[in-house]
Amino acid sequence: MEALRASSVSFHIRTTLEKTKVRRSMFLNFHSNPTPSSTFSLVYKKQSKFKVFNTISSTVSTEPTNPPEPVLETHSQGEKFDWYSQWYPVMPICDLDKRRPHAKKVIGLDVVVWWDRNEETWKVFDDRCPHRLAPLSEGRIDQWGRLQCVYHGWCFNGSGNCKFIPQANPDGPPVHTAKKACVAVYPSTVQNNIVWFWPNLDPRYKDILVEKKPPYIPEIDDPSYTNLMGNRDIPYGYEILIENLMDPAHIPYAHHGIMEILPSKNRVKADREGGKPLEFMIEKLDINGFNTVQFQEWNRSKFIAPYLFYACLKPDDQDNGSESSAGTRKDSSVQKEFFLIFFCIPVSPGSSRLIWSFPRNFGHWIDKVVPRWIFHMGQNLVIDSDLYLLHIEERKIMGVGPANWQKACFVPTKSDAFVIGFRKWINKYAGGQVDWRGKYSGALPPTPPREQLMDRYWSHVVNCPSCSAAYKGFNVLEVVLRVVSVASIAIAAAAKQGAISAAVRTMLVLMAVLFYASSRWLARFIYRNFHYHDYDHAFR
Repeated sequence: MEALRASSVSFHIRTTLEKTKVRRSMFLNFHSNPTPSSTFSLVYKKQSKFKVFNTISSTVSTEPTNPPEPVLETHSQGEKFDWYSQWYPVMPICDLDKRRPHAKKVIGLDVVVWWDRNEETWKVFDDRCPHRLAPLSEGRIDQWGRLQCVYHGWCFNGSGNCKFIPQANPDGPPVHTAKKACVAVYPSTVQNNIVWFWPNLDPRYKDILVEKKPPYIPEIDDPSYTNLMGNRDIPYGYEILIENLMDPAHIPYAHHGIMEILPSKNRVKADREGGKPLEFMIEKLDINGFNTVQFQEWNRSKFIAPYLFYACLKPDDQDNGSESSAGTRKDSSVQKEFFLIFFCIPVSPGSSRLIWSFPRNFGHWIDKVVPRWIFHMGQNLVIDSDLYLLHIEERKIMGVGPANWQKACFVPTKSDAFVIGFRKWINKYAGGQVDWRGKYSGALPPTPPREQLMDRYWSHVVNCPSCSAAYKGFNVLEVVLRVVSVASIAIAAAAKQGAISAAVRTMLVLMAVLFYASSRWLARFIYRNFHYHDYDHAFR
């Protein structure tokens, strides 16, 4: 799910069926010993309108096949995935403000992220003051760079030690040094411009960064790649989110009218949206996730358990001396690449967070000209266009029970191979669902009104400095337009007869109408792009 506007990037997905399986190892680090697997292929074209073009194509086997329904393994008694012995991404640095603490929930844990200017690093604390359990995320960074609880003023340094209790007698015992006065500090680090934390306070994990690091993606840090990040809170669970991102077959239908489908010779003519058979294959599946069999243009497509799905797209018009889509050969010293990187973070039952990153090694000028919030408008529209579908789908799956997924869902084609692979992984290694450690009953929260369910402001805008600044700026402009409109009418009405000419009076009235109409249009623009934009599939 992504969208790039103005000079947008179009996605042309092709797959071919290989009858010989390629066996390679799966590695947690993307490039420690890179194994080519699936990649999407991208076509970049200049467009004046904001659109993302996606073509899903495949070479269909001429042999008749009737694939059986998948058999998903249940939890294995061997290796078991530990949900709390993993690094989890919290937020991109570009969406964090060093001047204030930030409240976040990850895998059911309430944490506060804040910038410790004394140690010049981001810290992740348990989001509760040891005094009366008030949320530290509602506090402030004081003049000495300490995290201050605003309920009673207790202050904490970057190590979680209490440095000041205003109510304590300075001549009495130093109660602030007591162990119970400290805040729990999670191991944390910054990698790929993202703050990560280890959700386990056991002292043996204090130096876990020495033993185990988060999965590293070199392209995000590579200066030859431009990179745009974003984040959004999603009102359905982590399992549904990551399945959706692994499923390109839904794009021409769920996102019809948003992500335009380019013509393809393999297109099914009877299908208006341009859907077609897709054949995907899982190369290897183990406790660390899985990657895919290498097809012609597919490369480095992986699921890194539990939250990361990664794919590389390559433009059709060049491939380092191989034939282009037009059948001609082109010489290129650097092959164009566009990466789709999705971090799918479990928050709580029925809630998840998506962090996306789209590094590419071409079209750098786009990000210099186009502000980040414009890209996010399109990306939010893509998210919203299937949001309600997935929210309801999750409730139907919970109704039959996640363990009965393979019985309730009929997935006979290979286009669902990635989704089947994910369900197989979570059933075999991870207990069938996220381990919330008894924090929740397992029931999903009730479905709110549609406008609240698809709200963009609280799920994205307040957490994105670029969108937040644009939102405030447009609101100011809308007020200015209304004031000018009213002022123009007032001047025209208050001017005495003969004080101004009829032409000037007419001009003032026309100006008032124009500015009022502009303010109304801008108010609708603000609402649709920063609050709520419904998507009616019936009329697409």
